Amino acid sequence: MDSTPRRGATDSIQRRGVGRTVAKVVAGGLSALVLAGAAVGWAAENGFDGGFGRSRALGDDAPRSLDGAMNILLIGLDTRKDQNGNDLPQEILDQLHAGDSDQGGYNANTLILVHIPADMKKITAVSIPRDDYVAVSGIPGYTHMKIKEAYGLKKALVQEQLEARGETNRTKLERAGREAGRASIVQAVRNLTGVPIDRFAEITLAGFYDLAKALDGVEVCLRKPVRDLDYSGADFPAGRQRLDPAQALAFVRQRHGLENGDLDRTHRQQAFLTSVAKELRNAGTFTDVGKLSALMDVAHRNIVLSDGWNVTDFLRTVGSAARPTVEFRTLPVLRYDVINGQDVNIVDPAAIRREVRAAFGVTAPTTSPTQTTPLLSSTVDVLDAGGEDGYAARVSAALAAHGYQTGTVGYATSSEGSTSAVYYESGNDADAARLAQTLGGLPAIRSATVPTDRLRVIIGSDFTMPTALARASATTSYTPTTLPVPDVGKPVETTISGDQIPCVN
Repeated sequence: MDSTPRRGATDSIQRRGVGRTVAKVVAGGLSALVLAGAAVGWAAENGFDGGFGRSRALGDDAPRSLDGAMNILLIGLDTRKDQNGNDLPQEILDQLHAGDSDQGGYNANTLILVHIPADMKKITAVSIPRDDYVAVSGIPGYTHMKIKEAYGLKKALVQEQLEARGETNRTKLERAGREAGRASIVQAVRNLTGVPIDRFAEITLAGFYDLAKALDGVEVCLRKPVRDLDYSGADFPAGRQRLDPAQALAFVRQRHGLENGDLDRTHRQQAFLTSVAKELRNAGTFTDVGKLSALMDVAHRNIVLSDGWNVTDFLRTVGSAARPTVEFRTLPVLRYDVINGQDVNIVDPAAIRREVRAAFGVTAPTTSPTQTTPLLSSTVDVLDAGGEDGYAARVSAALAAHGYQTGTVGYATSSEGSTSAVYYESGNDADAARLAQTLGGLPAIRSATVPTDRLRVIIGSDFTMPTALARASATTSYTPTTLPVPDVGKPVETTISGDQIPCVN
């Protein structure tokens, strides 16, 4: 977990939301490449696809988007090491103003889920605040953690297991650990958002600097002057200005001194991505072979892509959109809290899934909006498959307070799995769908082992009780904190064309 000492409420706010956004380059680079129709032929001829590091972390049996849509997860790591685990050169660290290689870990401090619909009329990008406290599985000793930690803790676990079996090759350990970390963070984002992930791209700290250097900086706009010399190195006046590579990194890394801390930094990230895309499109980068070669080299050295992603074909397809509209959102945060000494964002997974589905245009399961009492004919059994102690009983009590007929509370067998779901027999489809929606959009799975008059709920470590359901239970409560209410801001809609640049805090 984070070891950063708490500095009081004000500083706590400054450390929240989307984390070190050093990896904005992933989204910035891909957003720009989407516009590179003229460069697709050049990329194909020069082996663009073949030079990337590749990962199989998505899994062969993972759910996929339908009807030609695509969801891409952009992952940025706060690490001062290269892809093989070697320390970055000191001259690079000096430019990054980010400390030495002992600082930072393998937190996925930047997480952006990008939805590209089949008609490509509107691209939607949602930023996931790094301190969102979510359910996790597969990491002994943890049922919940900050979502950013799902990568690094899983990486460390797998490397320890390999070392215990006698593996000593440093490069093999690093690569195996990172592959496990990727799979872990992908699963955490899937569980939180409730939508498939079709592709992902990962980049580290050095990659951001390399790309910013290849682009000779970008233009940004600030509403107010900022000065943060002790942490990010940011020192900028208000207004529109052009930043060199080191300044650009400081711009997206700053969180101290901002009114909403990391949540404000999310808005900087979104503005920065827009500026990068405009810079690439307007500066004629894609007709300049020298710049194309430099960008390709940066991408190959610093970006890892999910296996099977043909980027050249992707550019050819998405690049056909003449004036794509892009909407940026930051996922909602209920409140700030402190758990086990750690500053966290408390979120409502059910509300997040609803927002993501709405933003991505995904149809939600239908339920009656006016029905407050379920009036199900089925009895609901709740079985614990790895959740917190007593969690199954709490869920059952909450369902009872919500009007459901409660049945057995106990433990799931190994054959019933460890992933949260609602199981039902044929004929109980409507009841199962309604219950699954009440539980935050859990999958409803037909099973011949469930009696016809019952529904079986499996509560795994990936489950978080929806706020609306928890409020119905007298056994569920929390102590309010004195921390301010999080402000994720309104969605920002922009286009890649034109000269307008969003102004941010």
